[in-house]
Amino acid sequence: MNPKAVITHSYFYHFDPKQWKGKRPYPPLGTLYAAAVMRDAGYDVALFDTCLADGPAAIIPILEKEKPSLLVIYDDGFNYLTKMCLTNMREAAFELIRIGAGYKFKIIVCSSDATDHCREYLEKGADYVILGEGEETLKELVSFIGKGNFNPDGIKGLAFSADNGIKRNPPRPVITNPDTLPFPAWDLVDMNRYREIWMKYHGYFSLNIATTRGCPYHWNWCAKPIYGYSYHSRSPERVVEEIKYLVNAFGADHFWICDDIFGLTPGWVHRFRVLTEKNELKFRYTIQSRADLIIREGIVEDLAASGAETVWIGAESGSQKVLDAMDKGQTVQQIAAARRKMKEAGIKTGFFLQFGYPGEEEEDIRKTLDMLKELEPDDIGVSVSYPLPGTGFYENVKADLEKKANWSDSDDLSLMYKGTFSPGYYRRLHRYVHHTLRKRQNLRKILSFAGNRKNITLKTWLSIPYYSFMIPLDRLWLMILKRMS
Repeated sequence: MNPKAVITHSYFYHFDPKQWKGKRPYPPLGTLYAAAVMRDAGYDVALFDTCLADGPAAIIPILEKEKPSLLVIYDDGFNYLTKMCLTNMREAAFELIRIGAGYKFKIIVCSSDATDHCREYLEKGADYVILGEGEETLKELVSFIGKGNFNPDGIKGLAFSADNGIKRNPPRPVITNPDTLPFPAWDLVDMNRYREIWMKYHGYFSLNIATTRGCPYHWNWCAKPIYGYSYHSRSPERVVEEIKYLVNAFGADHFWICDDIFGLTPGWVHRFRVLTEKNELKFRYTIQSRADLIIREGIVEDLAASGAETVWIGAESGSQKVLDAMDKGQTVQQIAAARRKMKEAGIKTGFFLQFGYPGEEEEDIRKTLDMLKELEPDDIGVSVSYPLPGTGFYENVKADLEKKANWSDSDDLSLMYKGTFSPGYYRRLHRYVHHTLRKRQNLRKILSFAGNRKNITLKTWLSIPYYSFMIPLDRLWLMILKRMS
């Protein structure tokens, strides 16, 4: 009989009000990769998917039923929220460890937070913490555990408690050919629950998939606790094979391709387009990319032909001074060119923006607002700069992080260091930016359909007086809060 394991993770949508309100849940992709690897190592694996669970205690019936020899808490490293080490999720992980410790089986943890803070996890009761990319280390570790007594000193990428304190073994090299990994264990997921939410609130079913691992760019605010600065692609053939499976098996008609940077490898996007056309696959997808990649010859055309619906780019700021301070490696002119090129191709553009970066002044904020008014992206994600462990940005501001070093959830928006203005100013700025863009978009929508107004909802009409009231109020508050800073 094969040994049994329960695998789980620590991201609960219910503990993140902003994400739960959006009703766009995705299965834990990284956890499913780990589950597939454990199967290859000879384990019977049961999944406790915390994404839609009410809380850690919901794992108890699973543990009672399965009676595993291992509990593996393996966070989804493809979900950018796990890199932020939200305190709600950290506390959930600690509670899962506490519950597991009561059953006396081995507990393994793998996450960005555990990589950065392995001592805390081991002190809470974890037996092993996997550092960095986890699949190969997990496979080796569980193979040894299944054989009985062994010496963990020789397993690269592992931390554990030893007689003389916490032992951190040398790092394990990252996987250079992701095609060698099995497909994620999609069959362990209760897909009906995800599909019902997507269909009820959005009218389509979206699943997540990764085509690459890592990011080679050296932005000084971007943490890389898992892959470092490596970047490795799956083959387009392997990706299309998985998409075809997910379309046929679960009825997915949209994909969130959750790469940090999609299509960086030369020729990859074109080959992907050719294969989707050859297999007659019809689906839409959303990606993250960079402005300087988007404007390369042929990229937008290949994206549009293969089903790209929305491309998010890290615009960050309309001030070149701020972009240079971030080591972003792109220009405001490239951002504008990418937006216009995608608009012409019928691809929606999303801008990630961040305010409050050290050295940003009121003039820099104004330039960002001017960029939004000029380019009018289809969607925006607005945040304040967030210092992650292991980054140059974190080292520069860590003296200010004594009281608060992590957000509780993704809507926290606390400026955790001393910025040019107060935290309250940036929270109001967040609202002002959203209100300003939405008013412009809805006005344009009304004017565009002036001859066919039945296509305009009552909510769209009512938003104009609402935003017309809120925007001056936002400006007033910004002026007050600026003087108080």
